[in-house]
Amino acid sequence: MYHHKPHNFMFATGIENSYPVVTGSDGGDRRVDEMLKCHHYERWKEDFQLVKELGLEYLRYGPPYYRTHLGPGRYDWDFADQTLPELRRIGIQPVVDLCHFGVPDWIGNFQNPEWPALFAEYASAFAQRFPWIRFYTPVNEIFVTATFSGQYGWWNERLKSDRGFVTALKHLAKANLMAEEAILKAQPNALFIQSESSEYFHAVDPAAQPRATVFNHKRFLSLDLSYGHDVRGVMYEYLMDNGMSREEYHWFLRQAAQLRPYCVMGNDYYITNEHLVPHHGPVHPAGEIFGYYVITRQYYERYHLPVMHTETNLGDAERAPGWLWKEWANMVRLKDDGVPIIGFTWYSLTDQVDWDTCLREDNGHVIPLGLFDLERKIRPVGKAYQQLVEQWRHILPTESLCLHSMEPEEFEAPEEELLTWGGEE
Repeated sequence: MYHHKPHNFMFATGIENSYPVVTGSDGGDRRVDEMLKCHHYERWKEDFQLVKELGLEYLRYGPPYYRTHLGPGRYDWDFADQTLPELRRIGIQPVVDLCHFGVPDWIGNFQNPEWPALFAEYASAFAQRFPWIRFYTPVNEIFVTATFSGQYGWWNERLKSDRGFVTALKHLAKANLMAEEAILKAQPNALFIQSESSEYFHAVDPAAQPRATVFNHKRFLSLDLSYGHDVRGVMYEYLMDNGMSREEYHWFLRQAAQLRPYCVMGNDYYITNEHLVPHHGPVHPAGEIFGYYVITRQYYERYHLPVMHTETNLGDAERAPGWLWKEWANMVRLKDDGVPIIGFTWYSLTDQVDWDTCLREDNGHVIPLGLFDLERKIRPVGKAYQQLVEQWRHILPTESLCLHSMEPEEFEAPEEELLTWGGEE
């Protein structure tokens, strides 16, 4: 077993594991699995070694939820039992991503009110089976998931309504909080790094300002519910008008308050995260206007939680090293200005496929944004990240967060016990 104590600052990458259901070309349902498209299932050992070669000790990673949770109380741990112990053996700490944009077919979609409790059972079984794992993202990018599934009509339930959005939002946030509570019962030292998209909406002209203001309140809803932040009146009315009850809202305030001490706010930032809002009509991409510093500062001043930069990339292999440096410089400046940032992530390890259509079309388009291409050859941004990690890894302490107060070996157990915890079907 690997006994090296990791460095304090959490330099990370991730294995892209999106798996939403979209509409296929024949009009039927089609599951998109990025681990399959990016060949991770057959090359996972090689992928883990690439993480080591970069000098990284943290990996955003999780087994495919839709293939693992077979039914109430029924689980297929085969892939997790192969991969997660290997990460432990080679000294990489996973930040376990339990739900990434989709649910198993038998659950249906994010409109199902029974899903949060079922997901909490899954999270509990997972944490009992792998008690040495400390870092979790129970539900990835709640705001994006609810928007694409309930409001844009792109994924899963494919609804286009405010009620569809609010229903997905409250179920996702409830599942997240219930999973956190369940995990803490099995792993009292767990930390929850909530990866969430950091958005901003710019008014095109003065007439568009009221509309942009509403969007800028709405962007916070997923974290407001996850962290127990009392929303503005206009958003409270919006939630009440679209299916959330007062009892549900107050449950979020109470439940989240108990879990805040275990939370790290993960901020994802891409060049697509800023938007232009006209007085009427569709919202358009704005490109980078404020950037990571300004927008993350807004989120920090709202929640006052430790921060991790949990995702960034650029789908242009030539420009990617410059984007890496810009994001890093923004993050260092934030840290110097007093924001407690504990980690940085280039997402993902390899190129991704078909994200140019948000996974809705099966074109096989490779997006060159990885640290490695799909042949597992290092890209210039991979070399730049490797150098950055080597230069900075000893300079950015995060001692105050006690990230490593509990070493993995404290949870040593016989191998056969580790492989049977959690209730095999």
